[in-house]
Amino acid sequence: MAVEYTKVGSTGLEVSRICLGCMSFGEPDRGNHPWTLPEEESRAIIRQAVDAGITFFDTANTYSDGSSEEITGRALRDFTRREDVVIATKVFNNRRSGPDAGTADGLSRKAILSEIDGSLRRLGTDYVDLYQIHRWDHGTPIEETMQALDDVVRAGKVRYLGASSMYAWQFAKAQYVAQAHGWTPFVSMQDHYNLLYREEEREMHPLCEDLGVGVIPWSPLARGRLTRDWKATTARSETDRFGSTLYDEDDRQTVEAVRELAEQLEVPRAQVALAWMLTKPVVDAPIVGATKVGHLDDAVAALSVTLSPDQVATLERFYRPRPIVGFR
Repeated sequence: MAVEYTKVGSTGLEVSRICLGCMSFGEPDRGNHPWTLPEEESRAIIRQAVDAGITFFDTANTYSDGSSEEITGRALRDFTRREDVVIATKVFNNRRSGPDAGTADGLSRKAILSEIDGSLRRLGTDYVDLYQIHRWDHGTPIEETMQALDDVVRAGKVRYLGASSMYAWQFAKAQYVAQAHGWTPFVSMQDHYNLLYREEEREMHPLCEDLGVGVIPWSPLARGRLTRDWKATTARSETDRFGSTLYDEDDRQTVEAVRELAEQLEVPRAQVALAWMLTKPVVDAPIVGATKVGHLDDAVAALSVTLSPDQVATLERFYRPRPIVGFR
């Protein structure tokens, strides 16, 4: 199984077609995710990813109160060269506890200039390759946010800027503001997208395609829903309050369709769900979380699974329009 590589949108930034999501890595007693892997277990999976050829790693300033960034940064320093990986992190939810607790919140200039320094310190690096706004800040003018982000790029602390879940009109406004002022625009959109949630296909993805913006979806396996029987649970699903708001009983038929096709192809369900996503030209690199070695194996193997147009249609046939979830 070989990892493939692509460019993010219309940029020259090369990444592996699978991005390792690092929310799974963090001290369980820090933050709101008791299911995360402590450092030694996290390092084993990060090492596996590096050895497999994965070069793209995504975390955030508040995952496990900053310990995700700490663990990810230490592991990457030990297992590879800084110039060989693309490190992405995020800013918005900035309140933390612990020795380096921050007081700034949102996307104000104060918050951004403070939080980038905190992330660099925890990651143990001089720069972040992709710095993303985690959500839209309704309390700060977008002009203030985009100028502050441009400043951290000009200061050499950030190479590229990205955004995460929001309405397409908000993303278009941010890009317009950056262009109008000569500031650095966003090159990527990290949005909620999978077989159970395809609302991004209506406006966000056509906008990204038109602007040359890369798409790096979060939760491509629908919080694991697409990888197991509908009523099966995990330690994460039993404590994931946010995840419990994303999907409902109407999604059962699609989960069953994934199971049936996986059985026909004799591959794990995760490979089918990821292979479906990789048929979408606008998608550069799904962000895949892993808490077991097999999770990463399936993600890489999905690159070799080819679905026919009829198989894609079979997986999509039960989808119905649904309310916006994931960032409202």
